[in-house]
Amino acid sequence: MVGGTGQIGSELAPELRRRNDKDDVIVVGHSRKPSGELLDSGPYETADIRDRERLQELVEKYDIREIYHLAAVLSGIGEKDPRFAWDLNMNGLINVLEIARERDIKVFWPSSIAVFGNNCPRVNAPQDTVLQPTTMYGVTKVAGELLCDYYHRKYGVDVRSVRYPGIISAETPPGGGTTDYAVAIFYEAVRNNRYTCFVNEGTVLPMMYMPDCINAAIGIMDASSDRLSTRLGYNLNGISFSTAELAEIVKERSPGFTIKYEPDFRQAIADSWPDSMDDSRAAEDWGWKVEWGLERMADDMFAKLRRRKENGTL
Repeated sequence: MVGGTGQIGSELAPELRRRNDKDDVIVVGHSRKPSGELLDSGPYETADIRDRERLQELVEKYDIREIYHLAAVLSGIGEKDPRFAWDLNMNGLINVLEIARERDIKVFWPSSIAVFGNNCPRVNAPQDTVLQPTTMYGVTKVAGELLCDYYHRKYGVDVRSVRYPGIISAETPPGGGTTDYAVAIFYEAVRNNRYTCFVNEGTVLPMMYMPDCINAAIGIMDASSDRLSTRLGYNLNGISFSTAELAEIVKERSPGFTIKYEPDFRQAIADSWPDSMDDSRAAEDWGWKVEWGLERMADDMFAKLRRRKENGTL
């Protein structure tokens, strides 16, 4: 698993280790220090995803048969340095696909809601629609989907992808994405009982709690190849709500909580994305189904973050 110390990898890796022999799940990170759990529960290596020779070395060392490729520069950070975002996101992906082609390796690579732009339907954005993203992150995700599809059609690489909405987690802090307000609001409610939000109160985007995110990654990787009707990213909707609705949910669980709205450049990015996605093809092809709703997620987030605050890890 490359990018294994990021938001998704930090929780996907332990789950994979629980389901498999822990020594068979190799976590590869770059700059972020891994958690004690990742270090203690199985093998850990460092690599730059752009260094193909290093990746090849690790694949050969551990006889890797599947790669979860999670390393990426996200939308907010990507807009500050678009060339770096292109370099890491695209050159990292083609390195993984080339190694997969040479060694017959199955690949999971996450796409994103960022592939959409202003010209797609706002409600239930279709699986197949015009994709004209407004961010470099989105550009790399569209290009990445096309690259994955090409490697499957041209070389038979078994690569699988989903278009994730915003991901909410109690284990890793916000990492520079446009949807991070839906994560940060919980962290700041527990820390300070107030939050300054970088999008306005009427912003509506689809979100997903981390357990559903993990289930989607494992679910599509476990699916029979002949059930998959696309090697572009499958839409995954999760749950959609406005910032104001989320703030009310937080207030109910944290009396006295206050929120201010000070939109920045990420507001325009959020406005270019749909309110919801039609994920019926994922349901039909490989049984995708969201399990966590907003109320249940909020209860779990507060419980976990309050425990972390008590033990000094928040």
